[in-house]
Amino acid sequence: MKRMLWLGIGLAVGALVVRAAAKKAQAFTPQGVAGSVRESAGDLLDSVRSFIDDVRDGMAEREQEIHAAFAEGVAIDAETADTEDGSR
Repeated sequence: MKRMLWLGIGLAVGALVVRAAAKKAQAFTPQGVAGSVRESAGDLLDSVRSFIDDVRDGMAEREQEIHAAFAEGVAIDAETADTEDGSR
């Protein structure tokens, strides 16, 4: 009876190991590599889009500052535009 128990445990563990190894091996097949590359490219594209959105937001904010300064008749100088108090 003990032998049957250990045989069952061995078969279960063996099946789990084979299944885990098959999953790992699938990652190195051409389809697995292509999926990984596709996922990485998608993440890179999302990062680039996020960066572009941040740059556009910054440009719009700066444009509003320039329009406000123009409307008030204040001169905008590249030296003082970096910070509010004019220091670098």
